[in-house]
Amino acid sequence: QVQVVESGGGLAQPGRSLRLACAASVSTFSAYVMGWYRQAPGKQRELVAHVDSGYYTRYADSVKGRFTISRNNAKNAVYLQMNSLKPEDTAVYYCRAGLGLDVYWGQGTQVTVSA
Repeated sequence: QVQVVESGGGLAQPGRSLRLACAASVSTFSAYVMGWYRQAPGKQRELVAHVDSGYYTRYADSVKGRFTISRNNAKNAVYLQMNSLKPEDTAVYYCRAGLGLDVYWGQGTQVTVSA
């Protein structure tokens, strides 16, 4: 059974940083597109960033220059470094592992940015 587990959420003041981590128990992790999504109250889930098997990255315009996604295939892990946090970054952040029709989601981790 595949497990996708996020960690690292919490409360941060505006302008500060948080680092999210995600571990996925898939057998061919290096082949997966790994992504971070978020969902704020009353809003649809949206892509934050993803990194593919060739380390190509894509970011939402709202986080470009502030967030960095990275992966460590040896640890079956993907990370999201979030700098210069803003109140509008407040959301539940979800990790997604995707390879063709095989898609797995984590349970989500809450990130709250507030003074």
